Amino acid sequence: MEAIELQRKLAEKVIKEDRLDPILHVAGIDVAYSKNNDTLIAAIVILELDSLKVVESVVYEDTVRFPYIPGLFSFRELPPIIKAFEEIKTVPQLIVCDGQGIAHPRRFGLACHLGVLYDIPTIGCGKTKLVGNFTEPDPHRGAQSPLFDKREVIGKVLRTQRNINPIFVSIGHRISITTACELILKLSPNFRLPETTRQADQLVKKSMSNHNYSK
Repeated sequence: MEAIELQRKLAEKVIKEDRLDPILHVAGIDVAYSKNNDTLIAAIVILELDSLKVVESVVYEDTVRFPYIPGLFSFRELPPIIKAFEEIKTVPQLIVCDGQGIAHPRRFGLACHLGVLYDIPTIGCGKTKLVGNFTEPDPHRGAQSPLFDKREVIGKVLRTQRNINPIFVSIGHRISITTACELILKLSPNFRLPETTRQADQLVKKSMSNHNYSK
């Protein structure tokens, strides 16, 4: 209950319009869990926005300190992500999370939590939706449709590749949904998922090779 109340309070701090500095570097974040014990691993990759080349990456292994409760994942995943950020030397001007922003029951997913915590523009970019309803967008790349929770638009369902399943984009902090979708398309030239998520996922998988983790 304390975690839920904290989310509700911090959700009031989320800025849903563009307050961006020129973006040179983008951070991508991914987290995996062990199947056998209470270990989890966080990976952060830093990409150049223009070239999409990886300029830095960090992996941090930690112990789970918070139970598995849908809607409260940020309390499980933030501690190792924070530790990984402490090791990053290249300061990103944007963070893309493999998860939700305001497309969350209390409008405060992991992307919002990170954005408010670091005061950095942040985008939630999920493979699946956590909450809401939508109409399937058109099949062409760049097509999008609103993600509704009751009558409130909480994100966009964005088609990044023709005839491929869409992804779920929402505001994390200090960015508008229009700009968020434009940036996710820029970060997704060839695949369904943005390069930030793909590169962080690959880094996690490399780190998992000696462990038995689950995604």
